[in-house]
Amino acid sequence: MSAVLAQAHGTRAAQAARPDVALVLLGTGVVGGAFLKLLCTPVGSRLHLVGAANSRMQQTEPAQLAARDLRERLKREGAVRDDAALLAALDGHDAAVKVVVDATASTDLALRHAQWLARGYHVVTANKSLAGGQLSGWRALQAARMAGGRYGDSATVGAGLPVLSTLRRLCDCGDSLLTLEGVFSGSLSYLFNQYDGSRPFSALLRDARKLGYTEPDPRADLSGEDVARKLLILARNAGFALGSDEVLVESLVPESLREISTDAFLDRLEALDEPLAALHQAARARGNVLRFLARLNQRGRAKVGLTEVPPTHPAARLYGTDNQFALTTTRYHTQPLVIQGPGAGPEVTAQALLGDILSLH
Repeated sequence: MSAVLAQAHGTRAAQAARPDVALVLLGTGVVGGAFLKLLCTPVGSRLHLVGAANSRMQQTEPAQLAARDLRERLKREGAVRDDAALLAALDGHDAAVKVVVDATASTDLALRHAQWLARGYHVVTANKSLAGGQLSGWRALQAARMAGGRYGDSATVGAGLPVLSTLRRLCDCGDSLLTLEGVFSGSLSYLFNQYDGSRPFSALLRDARKLGYTEPDPRADLSGEDVARKLLILARNAGFALGSDEVLVESLVPESLREISTDAFLDRLEALDEPLAALHQAARARGNVLRFLARLNQRGRAKVGLTEVPPTHPAARLYGTDNQFALTTTRYHTQPLVIQGPGAGPEVTAQALLGDILSLH
């Protein structure tokens, strides 16, 4: 009993010794909104929100930041967005740990991550634009991580599934990634898990959009670019210095629909039906199914696109918005290490952000 009491006392003492954390949240959209809800739970008690901003407005007043409807209030009131003022609020707090949380998809904002790290801030993000963008940006990020704060990026791949952490742990133990394959998009997973030829693909796509499984402009998913960014992040963390132009991406969006407005694209979704129906029928004739796969081979060749797989393939047995990552390494060689689970959703993505922040303790 005394050992149990001592252990409990040690746990409480360790919790009491954890430093407070001050943070600024950039982006109060779907993921940012879910993150704000988590801050209102007991686990957020040591996290001090000192600033929050959407694309136009911001808030740094403590009383306003404590409001449970902060996200809605920011849509109609607050100061004009000024990142310098937000960082000043962060600097002015006496917390030992100071974090910039980027819950946006902004490329311009992602390019500032390395700068913030070099200044000593920690950065926690769901934004893939830097780590999965130009190779020069990845190298700048790595240099900044060596010189400055810590970078929490669990939410950039797999909506918080333990993919990056597992891959890094394997590499830290001297293992090496040989090949990588899987379904990295929750929206595309859902679409092709459902698509059996009985309904037009365009009808399924409209359903997925209404359910919130796709971006407002589904071309962000159908283009394969988001999957390519995730593949680059994983490959680079495994030691493959791949440029963004070295990933072969096969888009599902016909060229004639790529440059038109979102509304015009949504009006012409039926243009997707015939090409995909033909591919589905050909795959079914061979006893196969279609899956949108990302692949990396041992020589660093990377490819993203629609692929026929047999019913015995692991990707053929996915459900809902499941993501799947199959890692073949020097030690997991006979059978790959497979990580699978829900790969889309604001709640699990926000939880990944929160987990990275808590790990800074």
